[in-house]
Amino acid sequence: MAWTPDQPIIRIADVHKSFGPIEVLKGVTFDVRKGEVICVIGPSGSGKSTLLRCVNALVPIERGSILVEGQEVNDPKLDKLALRRKVGMVFQQYNLFPHKTALQNVMMAPIHVLKQDRNEVEARAIALLRKVRLAEKAAAYPGELSGGQQQRVAIARSLAMNPDVMLFDEVTAALDPETVKEVLVAIRELAAEGMTCMIVTHEMGFARELAHHIYFTDRGVIVEHGPPTDFFACPRDPRTKEFLSQIL
Repeated sequence: MAWTPDQPIIRIADVHKSFGPIEVLKGVTFDVRKGEVICVIGPSGSGKSTLLRCVNALVPIERGSILVEGQEVNDPKLDKLALRRKVGMVFQQYNLFPHKTALQNVMMAPIHVLKQDRNEVEARAIALLRKVRLAEKAAAYPGELSGGQQQRVAIARSLAMNPDVMLFDEVTAALDPETVKEVLVAIRELAAEGMTCMIVTHEMGFARELAHHIYFTDRGVIVEHGPPTDFFACPRDPRTKEFLSQIL
């Protein structure tokens, strides 16, 4: 059955994942609709990053189902490349190629993976660097950029594949406080344009402002979820209350 935009763009149903004896995800279920911003928060080791990696098939799941635009991510016949074209991911570590300029980093995947025309790719890459406010750094190498600038190049690189969904995994965790904001601004603008985003973050103010829905995970289960106004104003579960009291 073909996927249509009125259905959730991502459907996560009863997902289980273990690493050895440790069960990291214990039956996680939720939907993400097109154009929605979902924030997943919770203590370290609660399975948040693993969940994102399962969505774009970097980590296989043991049980359950993850559908992206109707395509079962858990299908052994899955075309992972086609999936990752639809689902961009930005990690805590920027993973830029140090010997390539910012512009070259953004251009690589469309040229080598999608085999697109170099001139078209370059024009789009320059536009994407402008979008993340780094047009003047196109010729700079990663080593010449701050952490926040490198992370914005990583966002532009992910956008170069024209994804339908963006996954952000603790993208500000390794940054200095003053560079966090510029990265969050870039994500905020993407969301404002209607990009579907799944964001794992410790930035509560950002989650409160941007998310349509917040999921709080602890020890591999979703403890509580809701729109930011309810979630922050009147958390119901004691674990949520304790977590929020420690960080707010």
